[in-house]
Amino acid sequence: MMLVLVLGGTTEAGQIGRALAAAGVPGVFSYAGRTAAPITQPMLTRTGGFGGVDGLAEYLRQEGITHIIDATHPFARQISKNAVDACARTGTPLIAFSREPWVAGPGDNWQHVGTVEQAAAALPDRPARIFLAIGKQYLQPFAVRLQHFYLLRLVDPPATTLALPDAEIVLARGPFTVEGDLALLRHHRITLIVARNAGGEGSRAKIEAARALGLPVIMIGRPQIDPPGLAERRTAQSVDEVMRWLDQSARLGV
Repeated sequence: MMLVLVLGGTTEAGQIGRALAAAGVPGVFSYAGRTAAPITQPMLTRTGGFGGVDGLAEYLRQEGITHIIDATHPFARQISKNAVDACARTGTPLIAFSREPWVAGPGDNWQHVGTVEQAAAALPDRPARIFLAIGKQYLQPFAVRLQHFYLLRLVDPPATTLALPDAEIVLARGPFTVEGDLALLRHHRITLIVARNAGGEGSRAKIEAARALGLPVIMIGRPQIDPPGLAERRTAQSVDEVMRWLDQSARLGV
């Protein structure tokens, strides 16, 4: 009997969960636990980590998981690597939903960097008003650039005091609109955006708003997921592709 584990937390993960429920495919939807009130899913849901590769491999064995769909954020490198290793160890088929990354077009003013630390180092020396659109767990490298004002958009308020004294928090959950992000950037007089190249449509609005306002963007590239235990890491770019993979696996008896 098929039992699918969905590693979720993204808009597309929710779409996959609904597609599984509609098709009558039993599964477990797993949240990392970074938000206090995650979106309800139409399937059995768990929250929290697994305890590394060993813990995830043991969970797969104990629960009888037959397939994993990795639909985590493109920057959730550790859980994706753990999934690759655990699946290699247990022989569990794995597919990763991979959003197409954003690509700079006419009118975009991007500076490409490879890490959050490089993004912090690329900030100007003169005080700027920065929309720091990278999530609350990546703020520490910017604590040494205190001459700037930082705007943060978070799902939940931070549990501890921020290391950025001149900062303002906006609590909101995507997807966002271009009109809304234009208003946000204008209201806070933002002069520079720092963003991770997450791809997808849910948070693309800030990129289009930056283009419309002629704002520079420091764009952080995605981390690489090395598959040490698999010959290749199968990926899909649509929910339909994920469902076709599951159907094919079922027909092949995988």
